[in-house]
Amino acid sequence: MWPGTQPPGGEQNPQDQNQNPYQQPGYQQPNPYQQPGYPPQGQPGQPAEPGYGYPQGQPGGQPGYPQPNPYQQPTVPQYAVPGPPGGPKPGDDKKKTTIVAIVAALAVVIAAGVTGFLVLGKDDDEGKNVADDKKTASPSAKPSETATGSAPPVENPRGSDGDPKPLIPGWKVVTNPKWGTQFDVPGDWEVASSGTFAGFEDAKKEDGSPVAGFSAPAYYKSKWCVDDSDGDGREEDTGLAGVGTKGAQGAKSTDEAARNEAANWVWAAYSQLDPKSKVKIGKAKPFTTKSGLSGSVAQATALELANKEKCDSDGKSIAFSFKNSKGDFSTWVLYAATGVKDELPDTTIQQILSTVRLAGEPTG
Repeated sequence: MWPGTQPPGGEQNPQDQNQNPYQQPGYQQPNPYQQPGYPPQGQPGQPAEPGYGYPQGQPGGQPGYPQPNPYQQPTVPQYAVPGPPGGPKPGDDKKKTTIVAIVAALAVVIAAGVTGFLVLGKDDDEGKNVADDKKTASPSAKPSETATGSAPPVENPRGSDGDPKPLIPGWKVVTNPKWGTQFDVPGDWEVASSGTFAGFEDAKKEDGSPVAGFSAPAYYKSKWCVDDSDGDGREEDTGLAGVGTKGAQGAKSTDEAARNEAANWVWAAYSQLDPKSKVKIGKAKPFTTKSGLSGSVAQATALELANKEKCDSDGKSIAFSFKNSKGDFSTWVLYAATGVKDELPDTTIQQILSTVRLAGEPTG
């Protein structure tokens, strides 16, 4: 159903929930792998943001830890290519993950991308696993034929003389009008348009179904690694990190939303095809940004993965959940590769996080 068909509502998981082993239909049933209370919501004309579907509560996991949606594996190149609506071609990809983005609900941006790293204090939640699964990693779907492999421009497409100034000199401002938020990223990051919706596909279905998504994203070193993992003659660009903002309607607290998203994104970006026991999620902690915006921050890791392909890597993620000016729950999410050369420094991640702020009335 994504991209192409628009479900009623806007930013919830458009995929068939009954087919997702990590998510209960409607996002509301008590799922040992998922916190209840995430009903579909959104606005017509835009792809739904995947809800929380990462399995939780299995042996090795802590009770009550909402384990969000599947996280795609890393080592997926980041292609940002406008094109007609349509999902990736199933069955011919060897990559662990694929990112699909929809620009202004019309153009499709497909990117295979790795990402998901961060560090904010301890992140093992007593060292317990979020879930337990014995399946091993295997190839997943690749970008659709609409992807060309070109990366987003380094220039900030949202930049103009009248734009807000970054809190950190020399950085770029990333604005998300849908959720009424802004944050800054270093000057060498690639900032997509505010109408871009990006996320990770279901690596097992290989039909383009998304399992995690956010809007108005920015990327770090989108061509960090290049590989033709399935030997079809098309190279895939893999990036080091990605960041964006999404809604969390239905969340009962910022703690719940932050933990759900942190787990969901590291799983979707790096370990969908690895044993679920590889994903660990930390406790949510209170956090206040430079602007005075308060909420909860949580992080998750996917370590010691199979990493079968050249561009595969372990990953980490961080999520900061808060209420926007409308009183709606929103979440800022960053995912990145870890244990690799040029890994995004923890200090930089925390600097980016510190700049998250509200910016006007949300349009979403």
